[in-house]
Amino acid sequence: MIRSSADRPVLPSDVPTAVLRRAHLLAAGATGRQITDAVRDGRLLRLRRDHYLPRDTDPQVCAAVQWGGRLDCVSLLRLLGVFVRERAGLHIQLAPDASRTPRPEASTEIVRHWRPTSSAADDVLVPVREALCAAVRCQRPRDAVATLDSAWHLGAVDEDGLADVFAHVPGRYRSLRPLLDQRAEAGTETLVRLMLRSLGCHVDLQVRIDGVGRVDLLVDGWLVIECDSRSHHGSWGDHKRDRRRDAAAIGLGFTTLRLLAEDILFRPEWVIEVLRRAVARGPGTTPRTVRVHNSGEL
Repeated sequence: MIRSSADRPVLPSDVPTAVLRRAHLLAAGATGRQITDAVRDGRLLRLRRDHYLPRDTDPQVCAAVQWGGRLDCVSLLRLLGVFVRERAGLHIQLAPDASRTPRPEASTEIVRHWRPTSSAADDVLVPVREALCAAVRCQRPRDAVATLDSAWHLGAVDEDGLADVFAHVPGRYRSLRPLLDQRAEAGTETLVRLMLRSLGCHVDLQVRIDGVGRVDLLVDGWLVIECDSRSHHGSWGDHKRDRRRDAAAIGLGFTTLRLLAEDILFRPEWVIEVLRRAVARGPGTTPRTVRVHNSGEL
């Protein structure tokens, strides 16, 4: 996601900011017949009475408008490229006094967030800060930290925005604020960092080791942890690069542990047991004295 202002990051090209009304289209020079023809041939989507969106609009945005709301919470954040846990259902915001909202079919899972918003009447998205507040409530604490780290790293929210988020969530969530770290480049890195923290380890993020390069996590000065996903390790060239880095790290006295994103996300008990055993074993040799510096400043 391209960095922008705290509440208005640059959106994907298929995400408009507001619905089109018939009056808007007429004011732009369209005739009533042209509007009808555009709907008939699919160039314009009529989602509700007097609620139109362009044909290539993201389906989740269309669905949110169709069901009478705005895209919200984890659904909006996922659309913006922010890390969230995969969750069923479409999350939408509805005004507390909203009435006559369409009733979805039984097979359609809609998570409704009944609350006020600072969005304009025709907006199709809530502000990012509001979506983050909702996502903190909708996720487990560790997942919420990973989401907030991701949003902060991507520039979807800044420190003032985070302060605003924590000012508007229940007090029980405010203990999460000291756990955030802007340097985390992936949600899985945050989740592993929190596991290691529970084991009493000291963890540095995005550390550059001379002769090795930048590593995701450096634990207690000797254990390098890389969090690998298919999106960043899809070619043989990627694997060759990683193996050479691991070999260089071993030569300097470090131990490298590569964890798969799918295990971090779906087998966390197994991952934390692997981490516990690795930390308990300790380094095989003392790492050489090398210049190690943090490269995570943004």
